[in-house]
Amino acid sequence: MKPITLIATAAMGLEAIVANEVRQLGYENVTVENGKIIVEADESAIPRLNLWLRTADRIKIKIGGFKALSFEELFEKTKALPWGDYLPENAEFPVIGRSVKSKLFSVSDCQAIVKKAIVENMKETYNVEGWLPESGAFYRVEVALHKDIATLTIDTSGEALHKRGYRYLHNEAPLKETLAAALIQLTNWKADRPFLDPFCGSGTIPIEAAMIAKNIAPGLNREFASENWSWLDKKLWYTAVEEAHDLANFDLPVDILGTDIDHKMIELSENNAAEAGLEDSLRFKQMQVKDFTTKSQYGYAIGNPPYGERLNERDYVERLYRDLGEVFRANETWSFYILTSYEKFEALYGKPASKKRKLYNGDLKCHYYQYFGKKPPRRHVDV
Repeated sequence: MKPITLIATAAMGLEAIVANEVRQLGYENVTVENGKIIVEADESAIPRLNLWLRTADRIKIKIGGFKALSFEELFEKTKALPWGDYLPENAEFPVIGRSVKSKLFSVSDCQAIVKKAIVENMKETYNVEGWLPESGAFYRVEVALHKDIATLTIDTSGEALHKRGYRYLHNEAPLKETLAAALIQLTNWKADRPFLDPFCGSGTIPIEAAMIAKNIAPGLNREFASENWSWLDKKLWYTAVEEAHDLANFDLPVDILGTDIDHKMIELSENNAAEAGLEDSLRFKQMQVKDFTTKSQYGYAIGNPPYGERLNERDYVERLYRDLGEVFRANETWSFYILTSYEKFEALYGKPASKKRKLYNGDLKCHYYQYFGKKPPRRHVDV
């Protein structure tokens, strides 16, 4: 198998988490940059990264990179890349683009030039005159310019990786599955501890928690663009999927509860859990936060509550945050984690966070407030 360079894209603030996931899969040649993780590997990494990465947005193959200060330079250097190694004669290959702090700032012009350059390369490679059919498998090409450096990639994922295949229905402001998985991985929660999402919405956080606990690869229930690529051996996909099934612990019992004040959200969560094959592993209950009580010890609560971005929600949200403080300050052994853009959260909660981390929910800057509960007593081992 030939060596390739893969780029796992990531939301701002999640790069280190994605890099850790990549290394856990056994890939050591990893470089972390803003918004992306670069992985030197071979072709077998394409299915494995797509199937397993919980917090990355997409997996792309890097075809080449170079400095481009003129459209002529962009054309000639793009044409010189080995497109025939990746694009068959009948490939459908739309070109998307972006440009940041670069002399070539017109994205539409850059896209058109790259498309033309690839076409000319493929005509020479396949000895074709006239139009290329573009009737075959889908290969989305991207030209990304940053400070005059052009990077040419092909997307291997198809739909973004947050689309796991279980959430056909969701609430108005759904939390992306990738961010939900990151929120869980930023804690020390283990599968043998109780878990609560007090604002479960469409059930994303509890579902992601169950998949992490049971070691279920997040891409098992979906398809990827690169599954249909002629040059990528289908045995690599079969092997990766078989590995994912073998490593999953589908029958592992977990204590995961999602609550929400809206009974429609509970129904939605239950439907999504069923789509994920986890209906027997998760519990959902209609409940106000202030009514939560538990006899369980050393649990973890992770929530993405309303942020109060709209003025008419502000009073409700402030009362809600005070209720959170009253409930969870009383449960000293529980660890509590909240994602919100509301700057005065700690004052309303009634206690400064043990730690907080800046994250982005879409374009909205948030803080992830982390309150660490008491540690459980060490288990004595008889010698």
